[in-house]
Amino acid sequence: MKRIDPTLDAAKRNAAIRAVAAVERKMVLGLGSGSTASIAIALIGEKVAQGLEVTGIPTSERTAQLARKVGIPLTDFGQHRRIDLTIDGADQIEDGTLHLIKGLGGALLREKIVAEASARMIVVADHTKLVHALGPATSLPVEIVPFGWELALEKIVALGCTATLRRQEEIFVTDGGNFIADCRFAQIPDAALLQAQLKRITGVIETGLFVGLASQAILGGDQGVTVLERQSRR
Repeated sequence: MKRIDPTLDAAKRNAAIRAVAAVERKMVLGLGSGSTASIAIALIGEKVAQGLEVTGIPTSERTAQLARKVGIPLTDFGQHRRIDLTIDGADQIEDGTLHLIKGLGGALLREKIVAEASARMIVVADHTKLVHALGPATSLPVEIVPFGWELALEKIVALGCTATLRRQEEIFVTDGGNFIADCRFAQIPDAALLQAQLKRITGVIETGLFVGLASQAILGGDQGVTVLERQSRR
């Protein structure tokens, strides 16, 4: 059984509270995935119950279910081409650039579509997710098509990582019907370059590298939050 860390739980809540303070009336919101983003969604739901008028575009089916449960009206890109604010989590946040690794929950494709459509993206996480450089602390998820996945996996490995097809008893399938390759790189010195290399592989749909998309990161601690703004890499 996974042990719950009450300190990290408090840290996540602190980050979510600070991020939700940026939500304004009539906004179209990108509703992210993951544990901290879920706390933010619940807090937004409380504000909706108090009369706040917003609509949300969810990044996963699980997020959509949670949003409906807490009373957040949902919309889609057929109605809105642009999102005012997205609040989402991350698995790694690179200090300074705010480049991200996302997708350990398997929703990276929809998360990236939402992020790229957003005027502003706030990343919420506990303080343990901040790293000096993206790399080995977590795997990098890469979404690939089922047909010929073996070929795509071989080409991914040739970029200098170990990679395995994600399985949960059976092969994990994303909301879009695709597979996830979990890739371990010793280091990722240039996230933009690796993103481009991976996207050139036929069969790769999207990667968990979010380069230049987050405008702000709110990191929760048990005593409060740290707010980081994106800086250009020197």
